[in-house]
Amino acid sequence: MVAERLQRLDFRDPHTMKLRGVLPVPCQGVNHMDFSLNGRYAVVSCEFSGILLQIDVARRRIVDTLPLRQGSMPQDVKLSPDGHLFYVADMASGGVWLVDPSKLEVVGFVHTGAGAHGLYASRDARYLYVSNRGEGSVSLVSFTTRKVARTWRLPGGGSPDMGGVSADGKVLWLSGRYHDEVYAIDTHSGRLLARIPVGRGPHGLCMYPQPGRYSLGHTGVFR
Repeated sequence: MVAERLQRLDFRDPHTMKLRGVLPVPCQGVNHMDFSLNGRYAVVSCEFSGILLQIDVARRRIVDTLPLRQGSMPQDVKLSPDGHLFYVADMASGGVWLVDPSKLEVVGFVHTGAGAHGLYASRDARYLYVSNRGEGSVSLVSFTTRKVARTWRLPGGGSPDMGGVSADGKVLWLSGRYHDEVYAIDTHSGRLLARIPVGRGPHGLCMYPQPGRYSLGHTGVFR
């Protein structure tokens, strides 16, 4: 579990929630994470320090760090379906870093749009949906070409943030952080299906149940 304000990661029993261990982190804004294909390591973003941490899960220790370029604000982290790359959204840089999981080094960058924040894989594993919170759009990055295949723009603008893909893969649900609403987007056409008014400042949105055995946390993404 991420204890952001305490600058640490908590390890808890999955059945009783009893605290099993604490790992202090040397950064500000520890936030999102995803696991390596074999589950042995996690890559964690530190939003306000502009770095990534590599965590040995079993040993509960930091084994490596990766500073991004100055001024970066890394957000969501997702492993590619084939396990060969970590994708890391960067809200300040307006795009997604491509990180080699074996060496923990940057191998590329894909510009998507202002305020790149949330990352979600399509059910057919063809695209990575990137929510661009600062410009009211969603970019589709091809896992094959590692380029933006298309961009969906919300009619009238918006602030798409965190959310998830429906179990059947037909709808992408995202919270609208600064517009007090939730968006439902058709994943076939990119058409906005619904704009639902909700409470003030919605940040996350959990779609459940989800296919998969292991929860990646945050907004109910499973693998």
